[in-house]
Amino acid sequence: MTAEAHRRRAFWQILLFAAGLLVLTVISAGSVYLVNKAREDSKWVVHTIEVENQVNALLLEVRRAESGARGYLLTQGENFRVDHEKAVAAIIPALDKLTRLSGDNPAQRENVEKLSAAIEIRLGQFAQEMVFIRQGQPDKAVALVREAAAQDTTTRIATVANAMIQEEERLFRLRTANSDRSQTLAASMTGIGSGLVVVLAMLSIWLVRRSTRARDEAESRLRDANVNLEAVVDERTADLREANDEIQRFAYIVSHDLRSPLVNIMGFTSELEELGGDIFRRISSLAHVPAEGAPLAPAGPGEIALEGADKQLSEDFSEALGFIKTSIAKMDRLISAILNLTREGRREFQPVKIDTRELIEAIVSTLAHQAAEAQAEIHVEPLPNLMSDRLALEQIFSNLIDNAIKYLKPGAPGEIRIRGRTKLGYAIFEISDNGRGIDPKDHQRIFDLFRRAGTQDKPGQGIGLAHVRALVRRLGGTMSVSSELNAGSTFTITLPIAWNVSNRNRDR
Repeated sequence: MTAEAHRRRAFWQILLFAAGLLVLTVISAGSVYLVNKAREDSKWVVHTIEVENQVNALLLEVRRAESGARGYLLTQGENFRVDHEKAVAAIIPALDKLTRLSGDNPAQRENVEKLSAAIEIRLGQFAQEMVFIRQGQPDKAVALVREAAAQDTTTRIATVANAMIQEEERLFRLRTANSDRSQTLAASMTGIGSGLVVVLAMLSIWLVRRSTRARDEAESRLRDANVNLEAVVDERTADLREANDEIQRFAYIVSHDLRSPLVNIMGFTSELEELGGDIFRRISSLAHVPAEGAPLAPAGPGEIALEGADKQLSEDFSEALGFIKTSIAKMDRLISAILNLTREGRREFQPVKIDTRELIEAIVSTLAHQAAEAQAEIHVEPLPNLMSDRLALEQIFSNLIDNAIKYLKPGAPGEIRIRGRTKLGYAIFEISDNGRGIDPKDHQRIFDLFRRAGTQDKPGQGIGLAHVRALVRRLGGTMSVSSELNAGSTFTITLPIAWNVSNRNRDR
């Protein structure tokens, strides 16, 4: 199959996958919407039934109150009075519940207001009837009953309640139809979705089988093409190792050859300095010859008595020589550092079992004088032991602890803490301090060769941290820094607990 055919097939597979995903998304969203709508419609149907039942319950309590009052009026029976009082006590709660249930319908709210007014009047009449009966005035109670009948209070209550029931029956029919329609649509959507899912599943199975066949063919071709892959990899690895060794040899030769002309420059600079002294002493003696021609007494040994332009010229000459000597010294330090790096890069690491706490305490003891001068306290917490290269670890921790001491805040007591822990076969070391800190934008810069960050008020060539990170990487680990200006720094080193030296040396 050609590359163009592969691209076309991949395009159609992606297109089919996207279409299937879109269809499933639409079906899922539609199904969720329709199911929720059907649930909402069903809830309103139930709500309608609750309102209608509550209206009937309220009418029942009113009728019970009517029957109890009349029975009590006719027979003076205590059971009728009790039944009447229970019915009256239940009317107001039933009316309140009906008011809450009807709050969503403006028409029903208006009917509830009418019903409340009528019920309030009838309850007042009930109360007055009971008073007359208890006072032994049944004639007045009968007259009040007749008056209530003439005012049609009970009839108004029944009329308004029937109107509310008719409204709820209308809403029941409407909401039932909506609920049935929503459920039908949800079922249809589910059926269509299931059908499309089956179709997409069949298409997916077909595509998977087709891709599997293509993959098997590709794997077969790959196996044929990679029969000699191991030999090729070994050859490339050997070439890479040879190139790396050549780079190290080149760096060593270049730095070594640079030192020879640098030594010549340093020697000729010293001779130039002596020659300049002789020249300016000669100028000084000539400048002080009197008019008669007899020379003055020479100046003392090493003294040059110059004035005016000659003195300025001598000072400029000395300043220029000072700059040259400073630059030569800096170049000499850099070349020495490069030589040390190349020597370290050629050294084969040898793993030994190391008591890390003992190693770091020995380093701290060698730096005790610098720590005392900086008013710094170094705390070494329990540390995990390693199987690694001792010299490399000494260089790593010596450099980091020395930097922590060197870059503390002037005039403030320093605190340096070294702690460690293990995780998933690795040892994690943290060297933290309360020093001047490092600007976050310089966190990567400090690991670059010959690059330094912050105020340059301490001696150094910008090689230490670059060398430390190179050593950490050769030991199969990682290194990072967390710091803010004026908030201290924490260097984190992660190293394998049991380092495999054979793999690392082979990769070099």
